[in-house]
Amino acid sequence: MSQVTDAPDPARLQSIADELVALARKGGADAAEAAVIESRSTEVSLRDGKLEDIERSESRDAGLRVLLGKRQAGVSFSDLSSDGLQTVVERAIAMARLAPEDPHCGLAEPGQLTRNAPEIALYEDAEWSPETLEVLAADAEKAGRDVDGVTMTESASASHGSAAGAVSASNGFAGGWRRSSMGYGAVMIAARDGAMERDYSYSQARRTADLRSPEDIGREAGERAVARLAPRKLASGRLPVVFDRRISTVFLSSLSGAISGPSVARGVSFLRDKRGEKVFADGIRVIDNPLRDWGMGSRPWDGEGLAVKEWAVIDDGVLTDWFLNLPAARQLGLEPNGCGTRNLGGPPGAGPSNLHLEAGSASPEDLIGGLSEGLLVTDMFGPSLNPNTGDWSVGVSGFRISGGAVDHPVSEVTVAGNLIEMFARLQPANDLLFRHAVNAPSVLIDDLSIGGS
Repeated sequence: MSQVTDAPDPARLQSIADELVALARKGGADAAEAAVIESRSTEVSLRDGKLEDIERSESRDAGLRVLLGKRQAGVSFSDLSSDGLQTVVERAIAMARLAPEDPHCGLAEPGQLTRNAPEIALYEDAEWSPETLEVLAADAEKAGRDVDGVTMTESASASHGSAAGAVSASNGFAGGWRRSSMGYGAVMIAARDGAMERDYSYSQARRTADLRSPEDIGREAGERAVARLAPRKLASGRLPVVFDRRISTVFLSSLSGAISGPSVARGVSFLRDKRGEKVFADGIRVIDNPLRDWGMGSRPWDGEGLAVKEWAVIDDGVLTDWFLNLPAARQLGLEPNGCGTRNLGGPPGAGPSNLHLEAGSASPEDLIGGLSEGLLVTDMFGPSLNPNTGDWSVGVSGFRISGGAVDHPVSEVTVAGNLIEMFARLQPANDLLFRHAVNAPSVLIDDLSIGGS
């Protein structure tokens, strides 16, 4: 299936990052940091058994942030020639001179930097040829088309890529990384009585062993599309709602935004006063683990060179801390916690790595079985969130629950509630799987507003 390849090399990129920092310091910057990233990928797509497109991309990009006292400026660019580096340094320093002062900006102190970064398995030294990618996409499509009721393929694709990066900073931090990524997916269309529905499935991982088979992916996409045929409207009212694990991660994404240190520092978070307080029900735990081998969000250090660790963001329902970068920690008077994220050429952000909601004890079938009437949500679009109040709404489709069982498909439904109240009543099922950077089991929220017919 694969062959060993000459993948991007972080050692080659380190010299460029080091040179950028040296040039910036020589040009008058009080402090500077640089990052260089190289990536390569191949993607194949087909439809109806015929190759539609094959795309090979290669890129090498860099970012530089310079600081003059409490003024900073950043530039991202792709001209890595000697003249290009010199030009970028001059522009960044000129921009920094004109920038407003930021009392909280600044690189990490040398004593804050990680000194013994862990080794995390993130790279599989292999490459899939275009011919292999075409076979994988074709296998997924065939499995989907073999599902009774599927009439068309919207797309079937497979891809493989690798990337490497290096970071250098005037505070003494330097480090490099290499990652691989591969996967395939299918979008199938089912039809009945002139009406059509579509659905999808995909598998993505950093190593081949963690992928589901292309046949499973195609079959799942086809079965999901067929199950959505002949949807009905749902009457407006209030109902318990079960969110399938495919989309229940939306609650972790909303949580991450609300407990981002920069958002809290600006006062634009509905959880800005909840640090150390009960936010979820007893027993609920949300874990951030940057150290997981082959994790899609794993990292040996954070975006500012600080040490990282596994920790409980929510422990027994209590919000233990924010996702902090150094500027937010300084502004809030707190200690940084290794949650800075790197922005190429810009100041750091803050956020999770591999985030998951721990599984509960009941199966999704148990949650559904306990409902005389309800809604199972399997897809959503256009979520809307007021970051100050937590008011949340989203368009969904899925299935009506009646008598403890899944009944008929429904569409054109809106679900709405307030996330503070929703978090407090959220019940996780036991079907957690680790497939992405953010993972959650199916969840039940026992009372939500439903907008339908």
